[in-house]
Amino acid sequence: MHRVVIGAVMKYFIFIMICILCHNDFVFSEEVLRVKKATKEIRLSGYTRREGKMTVSSEVSGKVLKVNYDIGQPVGEKAFIVLDHTFISLQIDSTSHSLTKLNIRLKQIRSRVSYLEKEFLRADTLYKGDKVSEVKRDLAAQEFDQARFELESNMQGKAMAEITLKEFKEQKNRHSVYAPKGWIVTSRMVEEGEIVQKGRPLAMVSNYRDLVVPLSVSNQELLAIKALPKEFEADLEGKPVKTRIKWINPEFDNKIRKLNIELLIRDYLLEKRGGLKFTLPLRLKTEGLLVPKAAVTSRYDNPKVTLKENSKVISLLVRGQIGDHLLVAENSHLTPGTELVLPQPLDQTLNK
Repeated sequence: MHRVVIGAVMKYFIFIMICILCHNDFVFSEEVLRVKKATKEIRLSGYTRREGKMTVSSEVSGKVLKVNYDIGQPVGEKAFIVLDHTFISLQIDSTSHSLTKLNIRLKQIRSRVSYLEKEFLRADTLYKGDKVSEVKRDLAAQEFDQARFELESNMQGKAMAEITLKEFKEQKNRHSVYAPKGWIVTSRMVEEGEIVQKGRPLAMVSNYRDLVVPLSVSNQELLAIKALPKEFEADLEGKPVKTRIKWINPEFDNKIRKLNIELLIRDYLLEKRGGLKFTLPLRLKTEGLLVPKAAVTSRYDNPKVTLKENSKVISLLVRGQIGDHLLVAENSHLTPGTELVLPQPLDQTLNK
């Protein structure tokens, strides 16, 4: 009895497994074959450059005491070039001494003004009480006024001296010539001990903290780039990098029939320099349609497909192949999204 029950259960289990396998085979074999708009993949290539460059020059003339950086070195906290500031330092000392004397003189004048003010008030009070003459009161008022005028004049002199001192200190600061921190020295045209003139180029520094790639692109290529996310992936010397559009020059180059753009690369952790190979893969729309090879029959070199909707057979004009699809000429019966059916078993499927 137990053997009969076990045998029945096994038969039922085998039946269920056969049904499942047959169902899965049907599902997996049912491939959706659709017509697609034809596209082609291209690779834009370019080479890295520095993001910016700057000419280092001095705003004052003088003798070079020290040059702290050489070609290939990054600029740090120190001044790039230090000029001799002996004479401007002497002028600063002289002006500082003059200011000290002016401050002492101002203290004296303020003390005198305070005294003469009291004298005038006393004389004015006595004059109002008919105890002193008007002449004596007017004399006290005149001395008080003259002292105030002298105080104002010396205060103006102090202000002018302070401005002169600031000017000299600013000139002294400009005897230290700085460049942007982190930029790389790419050219140096000055040596220690040399006499340099105001405005003369002394060095060139470039910004390699971020890299840029200039490209010349067609309108179609530009549209494809702009359709990408704001920050998209590319390849730099075999390494994936993130990049984005820095600028697009709207001026059209008639000679090459292209537009100039520049891409910005950030967060590249390896060596940053010019001449690194950059590659950007792009997929562009092209003329024609893509038809799955699996849906194509080819008898006597006459490729055809069958529409799923009405079983109508459509002849194809093949122009090439892209992967597992054929590139065919556009047809009024075929549009992107049109579903096709697998060929009949007797048909010969075009696999290549």
